Amino acid sequence: MRLLIKGGHIVNEGRTSDGFIVIEDGNIIEITKQQPEASFDETIDASGCYVLPGVIDDHVHFREPGLTAKADIDTESRAAAAGGVTSYFDMPNCVPQTTTLEALEEKFALAREKSHVNYSFFFGATNDNCDSFAQLPAERIPGVKLFMGSSTGNMLVDRQEALERIFKTCKLPLMAHCEDTDIINRNMEEAKKAWGEDPQVGLHALIRSEEACLASSRKAVELAKKYGTRLHVAHVSTAEELELFMVCRDSVATKITAEACVGHLYFTQLDHECLGAKIKVNPAIKTPVDQFMLREALNDGRIAIVATDHAPHLLEQKQGGCVKAASGMPMIQFSLVTMLELVDAGVLTIERLVELMCHNPARLFGVRQRGFLRKGYRADITIVRPKSPWTVTKDLIESKCKWSPMEDHTFNWKVERTLCNGHSVYANGQVNTHIIGEEIRFNHSEL
Repeated sequence: MRLLIKGGHIVNEGRTSDGFIVIEDGNIIEITKQQPEASFDETIDASGCYVLPGVIDDHVHFREPGLTAKADIDTESRAAAAGGVTSYFDMPNCVPQTTTLEALEEKFALAREKSHVNYSFFFGATNDNCDSFAQLPAERIPGVKLFMGSSTGNMLVDRQEALERIFKTCKLPLMAHCEDTDIINRNMEEAKKAWGEDPQVGLHALIRSEEACLASSRKAVELAKKYGTRLHVAHVSTAEELELFMVCRDSVATKITAEACVGHLYFTQLDHECLGAKIKVNPAIKTPVDQFMLREALNDGRIAIVATDHAPHLLEQKQGGCVKAASGMPMIQFSLVTMLELVDAGVLTIERLVELMCHNPARLFGVRQRGFLRKGYRADITIVRPKSPWTVTKDLIESKCKWSPMEDHTFNWKVERTLCNGHSVYANGQVNTHIIGEEIRFNHSEL
């Protein structure tokens, strides 16, 4: 099967240029400025569009197994495809938790049957399972996920002895959710005294506070420096935390990196007034100043990766305040177009967007043959069209929960087509559910 993409503006490795991409049997075999003379089984005309590497989302919760009333691998990978995301790394706080080799293999088996884009899964750290780290299939997983703050799934690890052992033992990338539980609990008790048993959701950022985030992130960075751990801090949400991270351009030698999530970059805590608990997430979305500084850090390298923390709940589970409403929101279908909206606003360039959402996830986790438009790489490609207004309506939402904080929002960029391993998994507004993605492979030895 030979495929030609012609007429698009190719964005790759810091440059935008016009050209042609030749794909054969799922691989990119040529990128050229001259139109090839050979014949092709299919030609995709990308005139007026931008041709990007497929997005790699390093942080999603697809809820399978065990929580499939909210989401599952089939529905959420469809949402990924519709959003231009061709690869994802799923988190371990499902049921059963992905904290044993048997549970990890079960998730791979599910994905082989159901995932419409490429997939891998984090292994979950607990207080007492670090002895199993040495047995993990390093070439198959991005790393180990550590919850240093209480979040969904009751996987909190906060004993100092256990933390020391995990940071010392883990030789794979360690992704950490950093919030100090003692500070959060103290803040919650004070909030309940002042505002009742379920404080209104606008107070979420005062309870899961800047202090709680900074204290935990600082501890993680200190432990990583002590043991030489490859640490990746998930969903950084405060300006203060940014001071913990060095500039990360394209060096895979960087040992400590940070992720920002689209929700923290797009919303502020003031948006709770109109969106309520729909944007209640952990860590909380914070002030306009925090948002501004996070956006600044996209360009100076302190933020290395932009992801979603895609975390669907049923809409009825999002009712209530800081106690009763579930934390987490579905975002993977709209992450790329939201970030492209920030490109239009001058927050970052489209070239930098590709670094943050495609290149750096591949670099920093050692993803093999994905994340770039290069000869010999798998043809994971997203084609987006500017100046094409469309409005998010419920019927367009692929996620099983069927709601989004972006409902009724009009975007000016549209995902025209998503190719996964050379197959058009999304085109003409439809997901091709016959397409099944591939298991991602990693080379951590190069990190």
